Amino acid sequence: MSRYNPLHPYGDKQEQFDRRYLEMAGIWARNSYCKRAQVGALIVKEKMIISDGYNGTPAGFENVCEDKEGRTKPYVLHAEANAITKVAKSNNSSEGATLYITTSPCLECAKLIIQSGIKRVVYSDNYRIKDGVDLLKRAGIEVIYLER
Repeated sequence: MSRYNPLHPYGDKQEQFDRRYLEMAGIWARNSYCKRAQVGALIVKEKMIISDGYNGTPAGFENVCEDKEGRTKPYVLHAEANAITKVAKSNNSSEGATLYITTSPCLECAKLIIQSGIKRVVYSDNYRIKDGVDLLKRAGIEVIYLER
């Protein structure tokens, strides 16, 4: 008899569900107004999506992510930061949850992930700098790369 594992609630079908949630995060990324990169994130806990996010400007700002030179504006929020702050405004807790994100997290978002109590991160594209993934692993967070 196998024991229930909250980090892998789907048992033998975990990778299948991981891929489906990543696909959903990819669909969610299409909501982004950013031109350089569209990134989506879902936070799942106990088989329920408790939050979602995509990269973009803060609420109330114009939906333009890049300046005239095509550089990302410094106040654009990353998808995972949007998903984590959305949880903070809700009655949910991300403690022990899994974050599905289309692109691996940067260092700043990795710090937010650690502090939010997320225990597992699944992503499908590599960010050009891998410091965020390295920090997550150092913090004991399970990090899984699934190629699309």
